[in-house]
Amino acid sequence: MPHLTRSAPGTASSVTLGVGVPGYAHPLVAPVEWAELTRPGTPLHWVALNVADGPGSRPDPHCLDAVRRLRNTGVDVLGHLDLARGTRPFPDLIRDVHHYVDWYRVGGFLLDRCPWGPAELPGVRRLASALRGLVPGAHLVLGHGRHPNPGYAEIADQMVTFSGSWGDYRWSQAEEWTAAHPALRFCHLVYGLPRGHLEEALRIARWQGAATVFFTDRTQLRDVSSPWEALPGYWDELVSLIGRGVSE
Repeated sequence: MPHLTRSAPGTASSVTLGVGVPGYAHPLVAPVEWAELTRPGTPLHWVALNVADGPGSRPDPHCLDAVRRLRNTGVDVLGHLDLARGTRPFPDLIRDVHHYVDWYRVGGFLLDRCPWGPAELPGVRRLASALRGLVPGAHLVLGHGRHPNPGYAEIADQMVTFSGSWGDYRWSQAEEWTAAHPALRFCHLVYGLPRGHLEEALRIARWQGAATVFFTDRTQLRDVSSPWEALPGYWDELVSLIGRGVSE
């Protein structure tokens, strides 16, 4: 992906946005969602594959087909690794990594529920080094869900510095240290976002210097598992707005 120059929070300059998909439901459950991702012109930065709270116990033919289709369109497919805020044993994570690489040939990883404090930084640094050793050039997205200790910026290709509700997002602010980094270092995931506030949310992402977003009208209260597992009702409009550079 190209590097973008971002502005400091509070300045008005353009940020070219794209979509990062944190993990749709299984392709058998969400076939429309996976098909939409291969539509020409969809502004995707990456798509995370979460087979069964990880890579599963064996290669899944439906997931293999979905990954192949995405790879053919040039989209980065990332393996979903749950760090459980730093409590998962290192050998368990590396086992999942090998399965993702051997079975699905992923190009990187979304480190979901990544810790954000300085005490956990050495452990995440060790894991990141191992991942890049196993997958040269691996794209690593650290899924903190909030602003982490600035030291994590030395590890990540990208950090999820917001993951939460629209009610919280519309009043959120970027921390000052983020101004030293380009926009493609940051991702925002927002659920419960009404259609009528799409353009406002895109402006917030641009203003805070985040180049990758995933917005959905689904909520944690209504949905059984995760608000990210299905298409938002306004997917076509979101793709169109990003494609037209409405946030700029």
